[in-house]
Amino acid sequence: MSEQGPLPFAEIEALIRARLASLQAISIELIDDSHQHAGHAGARSGGHYRLYVIAEAFAGKTTLARHRLVHAALGELMRTRIHALSIQAKTPAEAAPG
Repeated sequence: MSEQGPLPFAEIEALIRARLASLQAISIELIDDSHQHAGHAGARSGGHYRLYVIAEAFAGKTTLARHRLVHAALGELMRTRIHALSIQAKTPAEAAPG
């Protein structure tokens, strides 16, 4: 874990978006829930986030496989700058209204 503490949200969001570029996502939404975990041991070195991502790369994949793709793309951020990540990963067809 990093001893530097969590990055400002804008910086971690930019890092996450850059890492997820490999998935060619058509939509990425990141929400910072770190304030809800103030005082939690993990909050000192990494943030708590909710990620909503839409990508064709998820087609034909199970929820677990989609999460593994996201974790693989984020790499060491999952061990350093991200303490907890809630993921909703959908295909464009699944995310389409109606």
